[in-house]
Amino acid sequence: MLNSTQPSSDVLAAIEQVASWTRTRFRLDTLAAVLVSEVVCRLPGCPPLETVVAFWTADDKRHQFKLFKPLSEVRYDDIGWLMGSPSAHESANWDCC
Repeated sequence: MLNSTQPSSDVLAAIEQVASWTRTRFRLDTLAAVLVSEVVCRLPGCPPLETVVAFWTADDKRHQFKLFKPLSEVRYDDIGWLMGSPSAHESANWDCC
């Protein structure tokens, strides 16, 4: 059965904050779709919780990155530093984690 509980206001605020930082970092429109999720990783060597961010640029290219920490620990300086600019990165290869 799926978990039907609603996220707390703290979790919702953290999701919106990371989405806002992503829009700022990559100079996206304020209405640009940014997806932020906290996922459990059970693979050996992965942290137990990761934050995943995906967004689309005006040219309809999808960009994504993982932050190897829980959503509550993400800070502005974490956003996209591995990616460089969106034009330099088409998509992440997540075969390892």
